[in-house]
Amino acid sequence: MEREFAGRKLQLVPGDITKETTDAIVNAANSSLLGGGGVDGAIHRAGGAAILEECKAIRARQGECPTGKAVITGGGRLAARFVIHTVGPVWKGGNRGEEALLASCYRSSLRLAAENGVASVSFPSVSTGVYGYPVKEAARVAIGAVAEFLENEERAPELVRFVLFDGITLQAYRDALQER
Repeated sequence: MEREFAGRKLQLVPGDITKETTDAIVNAANSSLLGGGGVDGAIHRAGGAAILEECKAIRARQGECPTGKAVITGGGRLAARFVIHTVGPVWKGGNRGEEALLASCYRSSLRLAAENGVASVSFPSVSTGVYGYPVKEAARVAIGAVAEFLENEERAPELVRFVLFDGITLQAYRDALQER
């Protein structure tokens, strides 16, 4: 599924984000930036030690990455030139600022992409794995934040792709995009 916002494409596809050939992929990282499970672990394994070494250097400079923010590294052995690591919120019922923090993940990632000349970027569904964010709500926030960025920012990637691992998540994102 694909829609355009201000002449820029937003796509929804099933797949494995580690195999993406966009300029950058986004990692649903934890605040330590040192790898973990789920998407984070898969990206670190596929990209190799170079990504972890860059993450360690970032930590040495600035400490951990706060929730809702993002940092960028090279892509290591991945096809993508860059990995943008963003820290999503842990779901705590929905009334502790989770929506604003999740939207900030997408905006921060897209801002870093634009600053680094990234023309195409692929996102996973941030925070919907072990962080427990309900998929339907996360899809609505993600689609909304990305669409607004594409519509309102002069320097935005030409292509934003959501690469979704399973059918339930893909359908939730389709529904959110159709509602937009």
